[in-house]
Amino acid sequence: MVFANPAAGRLFGVSVGGLVGQPLHAAMPHAAPGERACVADGCLLLATLVDGLRRRLAAYRFRRSDGSEFLADCATGALRAGGGVAGAVLLLHDVTEQHRAAEEQRRLLRQAEAAEARFRALLESAPDAIVITRRDGRIMLVNRQAEAQFGYAREELLDQSIEILVPERYRQRHAWLRAEYHAAPRTRPMGAGLDLYARRKDGSEFPVEISLSPLALDGDVLVTAIIRDITDRKRAERQLQETAAALAQQTAELTRSNAELQQFAYVASHDLQEPLRMVASYTQLLARRYRGKLDADAEEFIAFAVDGAQRMQRLINDLLAYSRVGTQGRPLEPVDCERVLERVLADLSAAIAERGALVTHDPLPVVRADPVQLGQVFQNLLSNAIKFHGAAPPRIHISATPEGDRWRLAVRDHGIGIPPEYAERIFVIFQRLHAQHEYPGTGIGLAICKKIVERHGGRIWVESAPGQGATFYFTLPTVEGEP
Repeated sequence: MVFANPAAGRLFGVSVGGLVGQPLHAAMPHAAPGERACVADGCLLLATLVDGLRRRLAAYRFRRSDGSEFLADCATGALRAGGGVAGAVLLLHDVTEQHRAAEEQRRLLRQAEAAEARFRALLESAPDAIVITRRDGRIMLVNRQAEAQFGYAREELLDQSIEILVPERYRQRHAWLRAEYHAAPRTRPMGAGLDLYARRKDGSEFPVEISLSPLALDGDVLVTAIIRDITDRKRAERQLQETAAALAQQTAELTRSNAELQQFAYVASHDLQEPLRMVASYTQLLARRYRGKLDADAEEFIAFAVDGAQRMQRLINDLLAYSRVGTQGRPLEPVDCERVLERVLADLSAAIAERGALVTHDPLPVVRADPVQLGQVFQNLLSNAIKFHGAAPPRIHISATPEGDRWRLAVRDHGIGIPPEYAERIFVIFQRLHAQHEYPGTGIGLAICKKIVERHGGRIWVESAPGQGATFYFTLPTVEGEP
């Protein structure tokens, strides 16, 4: 290089003097693939020296003094002197930024193409039909699910009016609603409490939910409609409503039947009292008056009659108590369990003393309950624990544990226990696990407990094993504000 202007110095990052005297290939890196003309020996200039032709080549790669590279469009021309070619002129125009901008545009275009591909993939994989329309209601894009849902091929829908998917009786109103929507475009969520129907190609109709989303594009407003077929859901809702209506009817019938049964049990128990009392009184009178005057068989028969009448009286009294649980219960109120237990223990004092029973308890809570019925629960559970004590004297302990908005009370004994397979059966009315001569009773006590606890919104159950005692649990509601 024998001459360079100041612009060349700035382009290569050196002074003009720094270029003069240097070989041209010092500023030309090894050519990349496809740039074979730009080789280290500067053959472009050599070719110009030989044939004297002008040349133009685009985006040649050059190296600055700091090692960085730039791109330049090049033009060469011969310098003639004495009738021959004495040298060559190299003109450079820096196009690095233009190429960088072009590359950025290509990158953005690739990103846009990738985004469009992802959008189309999402569109096609959507579980709902998607239809995109212009302001005039013409369809410009649909997905695969729209084809399947409406029975049209994609080509049959494109550029058609959206009303093609609307039942004929709704089309005029739909066109009016569409114009109203475009006057004030807004996002409308799926459903929106509307009963909507769509039309398939074969003319059949089906219920749908539709969400709408506006999109401004090139001065137009596109509307994306997501259309969901809710035929199965509507069918399930109808079935659920029919089932609910049937259950409501059954519940009403059961409520009426239960009320009638309770009334029947009460009336039957009450009305049976007087004739049974007469039978028991006269049978007992016979036993006293003719004791020692009749043979052994007659006295045994009279004893059987007296015992049967007395057991029947107890049974009727228990049945009457069972029928009154739901009909004569008092409103629930704050009740101190310890005070109720004190009254029950006083009533059972004779049985406790006779069997040598020991009854202990932890501090007991205040609950929302019917105090009389709560006393019945304690009395029945404690009476059973005393009765089924086994060989050792009865040992009974009562405790309470908080469980959210309820208290769980427990009555634990060390008696004969209950086989696990009978844990549900013992709460059924008249169900007994032992013969009358082994353990007397009517089989109603635990059924009464269950009915009372359920009236209080709780539940009762037992955990036991033969020979290992039993623990009866039942839950009662807490009193608001009580710790």
